[in-house]
Amino acid sequence: MDILQAISGRQSIRAYLNTTVDNKILRDILDVARWTPSGVNTQPWQVVVVQGESKQAIGDRIIAARENGQKENPDYAYYPEKWVEPWRSRRLQCGLSMYKALGISREDEEKRKQAWYRNYHFFGAPVGLLFFLDKKLTTGSLLDMGLFLQSIMLAAHHYGLATCPQAALAEYPDIIRDCLQLSADQHLLGGMALGYADMNHPINQYRLPRCEVEEFTRWYD
Repeated sequence: MDILQAISGRQSIRAYLNTTVDNKILRDILDVARWTPSGVNTQPWQVVVVQGESKQAIGDRIIAARENGQKENPDYAYYPEKWVEPWRSRRLQCGLSMYKALGISREDEEKRKQAWYRNYHFFGAPVGLLFFLDKKLTTGSLLDMGLFLQSIMLAAHHYGLATCPQAALAEYPDIIRDCLQLSADQHLLGGMALGYADMNHPINQYRLPRCEVEEFTRWYD
Protein backbone atom coordinates (compact mmCIF):
# COMPACT_ATOMS: atom_id res chain seq x y z
CA MET A 1 0.00 0.00 0.00
CA ASP A 2 1.24 3.50 -0.85
CA ILE A 3 2.36 5.25 2.35
CA LEU A 4 0.74 8.58 1.42
CA GLN A 5 -2.57 6.86 0.75
CA ALA A 6 -2.28 5.01 4.06
CA ILE A 7 -1.74 8.21 6.05
CA SER A 8 -4.62 10.10 4.45
CA GLY A 9 -6.92 7.08 4.18
CA ARG A 10 -6.66 5.88 7.77
CA GLN A 11 -9.55 6.88 10.02
CA SER A 12 -10.57 6.23 13.61
CA ILE A 13 -13.07 3.37 13.53
CA ARG A 14 -15.62 2.99 16.33
CA ALA A 15 -17.55 -0.11 15.21
CA TYR A 16 -16.02 -3.48 14.28
CA LEU A 17 -17.02 -6.79 12.76
CA ASN A 18 -17.07 -9.84 15.00
CA THR A 19 -14.11 -11.28 13.12
CA THR A 20 -11.06 -12.71 14.85
CA VAL A 21 -7.67 -11.16 14.12
CA ASP A 22 -4.89 -13.69 13.59
CA ASN A 23 -2.27 -13.37 16.33
CA LYS A 24 0.44 -13.78 13.70
CA ILE A 25 -0.77 -10.60 12.01
CA LEU A 26 -0.74 -8.84 15.37
CA ARG A 27 2.82 -9.92 15.94
CA ASP A 28 3.83 -8.83 12.44
CA ILE A 29 2.35 -5.39 13.10
CA LEU A 30 4.31 -5.03 16.32
CA ASP A 31 7.41 -6.41 14.63
CA VAL A 32 7.26 -3.58 12.09
CA ALA A 33 6.39 -0.93 14.69
CA ARG A 34 9.49 -1.76 16.77
CA TRP A 35 11.54 0.04 14.10
CA THR A 36 9.94 3.35 15.07
CA PRO A 37 12.63 5.94 15.92
CA SER A 38 13.11 7.04 19.51
CA GLY A 39 15.45 9.45 21.28
CA VAL A 40 18.90 7.83 21.73
CA ASN A 41 17.19 4.53 20.83
CA THR A 42 15.43 4.30 24.19
CA GLN A 43 12.56 2.28 22.67
CA PRO A 44 10.34 3.23 25.61
CA TRP A 45 7.17 1.43 24.48
CA GLN A 46 5.53 -1.31 26.47
CA VAL A 47 2.44 -2.95 24.94
CA VAL A 48 -0.25 -5.15 26.44
CA VAL A 49 -2.61 -7.02 24.10
CA VAL A 50 -6.03 -7.85 25.56
CA GLN A 51 -8.66 -10.08 23.98
CA GLY A 52 -11.63 -12.10 25.16
CA GLU A 53 -12.27 -12.18 28.90
CA SER A 54 -9.47 -9.81 29.88
CA LYS A 55 -10.74 -7.15 27.48
CA GLN A 56 -14.30 -7.60 28.69
CA ALA A 57 -13.28 -7.39 32.36
CA ILE A 58 -11.47 -4.09 31.84
CA GLY A 59 -14.51 -2.48 30.25
CA ASP A 60 -16.92 -3.87 32.84
CA ARG A 61 -14.86 -2.59 35.76
CA ILE A 62 -14.34 0.90 34.35
CA ILE A 63 -18.05 1.29 33.59
CA ALA A 64 -18.91 0.09 37.10
CA ALA A 65 -16.50 2.66 38.53
CA ARG A 66 -18.13 5.45 36.56
CA GLU A 67 -21.62 4.31 37.53
CA ASN A 68 -20.54 4.38 41.18
CA GLY A 69 -19.21 7.90 40.88
CA GLN A 70 -15.53 7.01 41.14
CA LYS A 71 -13.35 9.88 39.96
CA GLU A 72 -10.86 9.46 37.16
CA ASN A 73 -7.21 9.29 38.24
CA PRO A 74 -5.07 9.32 35.08
CA ASP A 75 -1.30 9.01 35.35
CA TYR A 76 -0.86 12.20 33.30
CA ALA A 77 -2.92 15.04 31.81
CA TYR A 78 -3.79 14.33 28.19
CA TYR A 79 -6.08 17.35 27.74
CA PRO A 80 -5.78 20.95 29.00
CA GLU A 81 -7.66 21.99 32.12
CA LYS A 82 -9.33 24.82 30.21
CA TRP A 83 -10.27 24.69 26.52
CA VAL A 84 -9.67 27.83 24.45
CA GLU A 85 -9.91 28.55 20.74
CA PRO A 86 -9.29 27.11 18.24
CA TRP A 87 -9.13 23.79 20.11
CA ARG A 88 -12.42 24.33 21.93
CA SER A 89 -14.36 24.50 18.67
CA ARG A 90 -12.55 21.50 17.19
CA ARG A 91 -13.34 19.43 20.27
CA LEU A 92 -17.00 20.49 20.13
CA GLN A 93 -17.25 19.64 16.44
CA CYS A 94 -15.74 16.22 17.11
CA GLY A 95 -18.39 15.34 19.68
CA LEU A 96 -21.30 16.80 17.76
CA SER A 97 -20.33 14.97 14.57
CA MET A 98 -20.11 11.65 16.35
CA TYR A 99 -23.47 11.93 18.09
CA LYS A 100 -25.11 13.23 14.91
CA ALA A 101 -23.87 10.15 13.03
CA LEU A 102 -25.47 8.00 15.73
CA GLY A 103 -28.71 9.98 15.64
CA ILE A 104 -28.36 11.01 19.30
CA SER A 105 -29.60 14.45 20.31
CA ARG A 106 -27.76 16.71 22.75
CA GLU A 107 -30.68 16.32 25.17
CA ASP A 108 -30.55 12.51 25.29
CA GLU A 109 -28.03 12.14 28.10
CA GLU A 110 -28.57 8.41 28.59
CA LYS A 111 -27.85 7.49 24.97
CA ARG A 112 -24.83 9.80 24.96
CA LYS A 113 -23.53 8.09 28.06
CA GLN A 114 -24.01 4.62 26.61
CA ALA A 115 -22.26 5.68 23.41
CA TRP A 116 -19.33 6.96 25.47
CA TYR A 117 -19.18 3.75 27.50
CA ARG A 118 -18.36 1.84 24.29
CA ASN A 119 -14.88 3.35 24.64
CA TYR A 120 -14.15 1.05 27.56
CA HIS A 121 -14.90 -2.12 25.59
CA PHE A 122 -12.68 -0.92 22.73
CA PHE A 123 -15.78 -0.17 20.62
CA GLY A 124 -16.41 -3.89 20.24
CA ALA A 125 -13.09 -4.53 18.48
CA PRO A 126 -11.75 -8.09 18.99
CA VAL A 127 -8.34 -6.75 20.04
CA GLY A 128 -7.40 -4.06 22.50
CA LEU A 129 -3.90 -2.63 22.83
CA LEU A 130 -2.75 -0.80 25.94
CA PHE A 131 0.37 1.36 25.98
CA PHE A 132 2.58 1.86 28.99
CA LEU A 133 5.64 4.00 29.74
CA ASP A 134 8.03 3.62 32.65
CA LYS A 135 7.33 6.45 35.09
CA LYS A 136 11.03 7.36 35.21
CA LEU A 137 10.84 8.56 31.59
CA THR A 138 9.60 12.01 30.62
CA THR A 139 8.20 14.19 27.83
CA GLY A 140 10.57 13.11 25.06
CA SER A 141 9.43 9.53 25.47
CA LEU A 142 5.82 10.65 25.09
CA LEU A 143 6.75 11.96 21.65
CA ASP A 144 8.37 8.62 20.85
CA MET A 145 5.20 6.82 21.94
CA GLY A 146 3.12 8.93 19.55
CA LEU A 147 5.37 7.85 16.69
CA PHE A 148 5.05 4.24 17.81
CA LEU A 149 1.24 4.39 17.83
CA GLN A 150 1.23 5.86 14.33
CA SER A 151 3.48 3.03 13.14
CA ILE A 152 1.02 0.48 14.53
CA MET A 153 -1.96 2.18 12.92
CA LEU A 154 -0.31 2.39 9.51
CA ALA A 155 0.91 -1.22 9.69
CA ALA A 156 -2.61 -2.33 10.66
CA HIS A 157 -4.01 -0.38 7.70
CA HIS A 158 -1.61 -2.30 5.44
CA TYR A 159 -3.19 -5.57 6.64
CA GLY A 160 -6.71 -4.31 6.04
CA LEU A 161 -7.31 -3.72 9.74
CA ALA A 162 -8.86 -0.67 11.34
CA THR A 163 -7.84 1.12 14.52
CA CYS A 164 -8.89 3.84 16.92
CA PRO A 165 -6.42 5.38 19.40
CA GLN A 166 -8.17 5.94 22.74
CA ALA A 167 -7.19 8.41 25.44
CA ALA A 168 -10.32 7.40 27.40
CA LEU A 169 -8.69 4.12 28.38
CA ALA A 170 -6.12 6.04 30.46
CA GLU A 171 -8.77 7.50 32.78
CA TYR A 172 -8.62 4.67 35.36
CA PRO A 173 -5.08 3.26 35.22
CA ASP A 174 -5.30 1.63 38.65
CA ILE A 175 -8.26 -0.46 37.55
CA ILE A 176 -6.45 -1.67 34.45
CA ARG A 177 -3.23 -2.38 36.35
CA ASP A 178 -5.23 -4.36 38.90
CA CYS A 179 -7.08 -6.33 36.22
CA LEU A 180 -3.81 -7.30 34.54
CA GLN A 181 -1.65 -7.50 37.68
CA LEU A 182 0.77 -4.87 36.38
CA SER A 183 3.25 -2.74 38.31
CA ALA A 184 2.47 0.86 39.24
CA ASP A 185 5.94 1.72 37.89
CA GLN A 186 4.39 1.68 34.41
CA HIS A 187 2.22 4.67 33.53
CA LEU A 188 -0.78 3.95 31.33
CA LEU A 189 -0.82 6.29 28.33
CA GLY A 190 -3.93 5.02 26.56
CA GLY A 191 -5.27 2.25 24.41
CA MET A 192 -6.21 1.32 20.87
CA ALA A 193 -9.05 -0.66 19.36
CA LEU A 194 -7.99 -2.94 16.51
CA GLY A 195 -10.02 -5.17 14.21
CA TYR A 196 -11.93 -5.31 10.95
CA ALA A 197 -14.10 -2.25 10.35
CA ASP A 198 -17.87 -2.45 10.15
CA MET A 199 -18.26 0.18 7.45
CA ASN A 200 -22.05 -0.23 7.40
CA HIS A 201 -22.31 1.17 10.93
CA PRO A 202 -23.38 4.86 11.06
CA ILE A 203 -20.52 5.80 13.41
CA ASN A 204 -18.03 5.03 10.64
CA GLN A 205 -19.83 7.09 8.00
CA TYR A 206 -18.34 10.48 8.85
CA ARG A 207 -14.86 12.01 8.81
CA LEU A 208 -13.72 15.14 10.57
CA PRO A 209 -12.09 17.92 8.53
CA ARG A 210 -8.41 18.83 8.78
CA CYS A 211 -6.86 22.30 8.64
CA GLU A 212 -5.20 23.32 5.41
CA VAL A 213 -1.40 23.45 5.31
CA GLU A 214 -1.47 27.27 5.29
CA GLU A 215 -3.23 27.31 8.67
CA PHE A 216 -0.43 25.57 10.57
CA THR A 217 2.72 26.32 8.58
CA ARG A 218 5.08 29.30 8.43
CA TRP A 219 7.64 29.62 5.66
CA TYR A 220 10.97 31.42 6.00
CA ASP A 221 13.61 32.01 3.30
